[in-house]
Amino acid sequence: MVAPALTAIAREFHITNQIEESLTLSIFVLAYAIGPLFLGPLSEMYGRVIVLQISNLLYLFFNLGCGLAQTKGQMIAFRFLSGLGGSAPLALGGGVLSDLFTAEERGRAISIYSLAPLLGPAVGPIAGGFITENTTWRWVFYSTTIADALIQASGFFFLQETYAPVLLHRKKKELIKSTGNEALFTEYDHPERTVGKTLRISLIRPFKLLGTQVIVQVLALYMAYLYGLMYLVLSTFPSLWETEYHESVGIGGLNYISLGVGFFLGTQICAPCQDMIYRRLKRTIGNGVGRPEFRVPLMIPGAFLVPIGLFLYGWSAQYHTHWIVPNIGAAIFAAGVIIGFQCIQTYIVDSYTRFAASAVGAATVLRSLAGFGFPLFAPYMYAKLEYGWGNSLLAFLAIGLGWPAPILLWLYGEKLRKRSTFAAG
Repeated sequence: MVAPALTAIAREFHITNQIEESLTLSIFVLAYAIGPLFLGPLSEMYGRVIVLQISNLLYLFFNLGCGLAQTKGQMIAFRFLSGLGGSAPLALGGGVLSDLFTAEERGRAISIYSLAPLLGPAVGPIAGGFITENTTWRWVFYSTTIADALIQASGFFFLQETYAPVLLHRKKKELIKSTGNEALFTEYDHPERTVGKTLRISLIRPFKLLGTQVIVQVLALYMAYLYGLMYLVLSTFPSLWETEYHESVGIGGLNYISLGVGFFLGTQICAPCQDMIYRRLKRTIGNGVGRPEFRVPLMIPGAFLVPIGLFLYGWSAQYHTHWIVPNIGAAIFAAGVIIGFQCIQTYIVDSYTRFAASAVGAATVLRSLAGFGFPLFAPYMYAKLEYGWGNSLLAFLAIGLGWPAPILLWLYGEKLRKRSTFAAG
């Protein structure tokens, strides 16, 4: 929602440097790289609900602070701190779905879950554009704060704990209290661990996963590239439609619908197909035993759609074709991104079920750094290469990263998992 308001924010705070203007948008995503590193492990210690609720409260206060900011320093600082709170659902979502769904059902669940964080950046700018045009940019933050307050209130009533070790620990305490039997224990108890030692292990785990697990490294790198591309395309939309196509802020924001359509169609196609392919491969190849590699086949069409969409978007924008053509390219690109996202996330959750929150958190680090960094160099790249060759360069990189990844995972994924002390099984 902030993207269409950037020009108005820059005008009010006298921001003339293009990097500072882009920083106002993307520093929120930089916090997404830091939050999951400790929020994921904390949820594996104290439970999902308490971490989600406290983090959401942090987002609420500092997002309101953005709306009340009086200087660019305050705006950038509050954006970063609200991003820390906002990163909790990204860090914990995969873990919660791992708690709730079996491998055969998980594909559909993760598809629906993945849609929201990607659909938000596509739909948000439409609302942000009309809010900025008809009121002030401050209402972009006030409106999201009001919406979050409603979510926070409903969370108190409807959010329930899902993490098995925490639930069993609570049950153990109740049984000890009712029976007086102090010898009761759960399979997750380790009497030799202190709180300090447990906290240290949990907080180090995402770094250890990112540093030692080749699967996490490869998938995190590919996810980072996809996420960075998405934010780069988002950052170029306002200038393309307002400067090149001479549309107003509000009307220009409607072009984000194309990304939303791509994300929605990608999800609707991917969700049923992913679980269907998984069940069929489990029956035919796995002899009744599921493997994370059964998520890989659907990565292939996703890897093809991303560069196709980028080529179409870039060259149609370069030659100022009818506005529908770059929108079709953006929709194809968005469909490829979300298919890739869903397959990667499901693969990681299937591979590291108990430590899913830490594993997803580790992958989120690189992805969020890319989302932060890509929009910063976008103005310079497009100034040199323009839309045609600029997007072509990104498409060629997507081919180099995305096309070999599914093949390598299919061939070597199982071998790498068997060498891991964290992977499931």
